[in-house]
Amino acid sequence: MDISHFLAFRRGFALICIFAFIIIVQTPAQKLGFKASYRWGHRWHKWCRWAIGMEVQVHGAPSTAAPTLFVSNHVSYLDIPAIGSVLDATFIAKAEIQNWPLFGLLCKLQRTLFIERDRRKIHEQREDLFQRLLEGDNLILFPEGTSHNGTFVLPFKSALFSAAEWDFDGKPLTIQPVSIAYSTLDGIVLGRRLRPTFAWYGDMLMAGHFWQLLGTGKLGIDIIFHEATDISQFGSRKLLSDHCQGVVASGVSSALARRVEIAPAPRGRASATNSGKAADC
Repeated sequence: MDISHFLAFRRGFALICIFAFIIIVQTPAQKLGFKASYRWGHRWHKWCRWAIGMEVQVHGAPSTAAPTLFVSNHVSYLDIPAIGSVLDATFIAKAEIQNWPLFGLLCKLQRTLFIERDRRKIHEQREDLFQRLLEGDNLILFPEGTSHNGTFVLPFKSALFSAAEWDFDGKPLTIQPVSIAYSTLDGIVLGRRLRPTFAWYGDMLMAGHFWQLLGTGKLGIDIIFHEATDISQFGSRKLLSDHCQGVVASGVSSALARRVEIAPAPRGRASATNSGKAADC
């Protein structure tokens, strides 16, 4: 695929300016204990989405129950600004990301919840997760555990659904499946051959991959919010995990085939603008 180096430079410069602004503004706010500052991330993600050239189409509506655990398939680092721009929620990420240059700092400023695979730290991490949900934070989880080419959805890891077994105010935690699909490029359906341009997985080098996608056209992304549920409807986190994986996979297939089906209104207070119809964000 031909790329425009001028476009890549322009978008890259815009992102650097946004990143610098975030760090300058949010670092002192966080050090001063301004707890609400991490919610500015919703606005930062919208700016980044604009700078990269992403056009997000939202189908259905996010759950308005608090807290909600949103569970989504994972295709690329682009999932972060795409989903973060339409949800007021915090991401759950692998611990190694906090050591990435620049991106690790930005994640920390948004209070990203980092999870390690070390079994010795499971109890401590479960406590952190429970506390964040108890405080009413909505969280975003990628239960595949890794990214891939975006053509299909990998099996969800049921162990990551342990939070679904907890009660909040006497009610089970609300779980909402979310599908994200990279569907079009400059309005043309994105075929299997071109999806690796935006999907990031395997041993791809991030710097070269990022520069290439910055130099392409407008990327069309579908985000589908499916009907919210909870563990009481399934009896075990394994069955809940399998259900969510099936729903998300179906949504991805529909989006890639340009046959998106709108989910019923989610639990919580219904949105008058998004529920039951597609909307640009």
